[in-house]
Amino acid sequence: MAGEQVSKARQPTHRVVLVGRPGAGKGTQARAVSDKLGVPHISTDDLVRGNVARGTPLRNAAKSHLARGELVPDEVTAAVVRQRLVECGVASGGFLLEGYPRTASQGRVLAEVLDDVGTQLDLVLEMSVGRDEAALRLAGRRGCSSCGRMWHVRFNPPAVYGICDDCAGSLEQRGDDAGPVIDRRLDLYDRDTAPLLDFYGRQGVLATVDASGPVEDVTERMLSALGV
Repeated sequence: MAGEQVSKARQPTHRVVLVGRPGAGKGTQARAVSDKLGVPHISTDDLVRGNVARGTPLRNAAKSHLARGELVPDEVTAAVVRQRLVECGVASGGFLLEGYPRTASQGRVLAEVLDDVGTQLDLVLEMSVGRDEAALRLAGRRGCSSCGRMWHVRFNPPAVYGICDDCAGSLEQRGDDAGPVIDRRLDLYDRDTAPLLDFYGRQGVLATVDASGPVEDVTERMLSALGV
């Protein structure tokens, strides 16, 4: 679903949310764009998985949902996001939030969280990519077990199969990047995210960027949408 291009007169933008299908490249682009903007990159997937790995109280609430490719309950994700935004000092700075919100109800919760810390969103960037391409990207992703860098067996392979170029850690496929879980994740996105895009479209903060093609080209499109 496409959003209207937001006027560059509202730039510079420093409080940004990335939205897009699983496999759209949100993590890759979030790192590049946040570096350019000079703001923290907040990945809710990383935050949630980090809590699971550390065995925090969030672990049991999130682990079974992640294994099935389902969304973690709203109240759990909202608590993690709220804590991280406060740590980042968003009222005086900015952020690039990736992986949340994914539903209209989460969008309303995020608005409340931001209001509590005295700020609001400047722009929501929808990274648009077709379902078939998204599935292909997901199936080929491999993550480093040591440093967390993501690779792809087809589009961005390491020099040595299964070994991270950066730290020589082993590359692994996430459980939710395999088999029928991919279809489940894409189905959930198609079902739940259209109302979210409508929610942000009505606020006039939604812009859509074509996320297909080389990584560098997508980055340039995103920076252009941000007026950078």
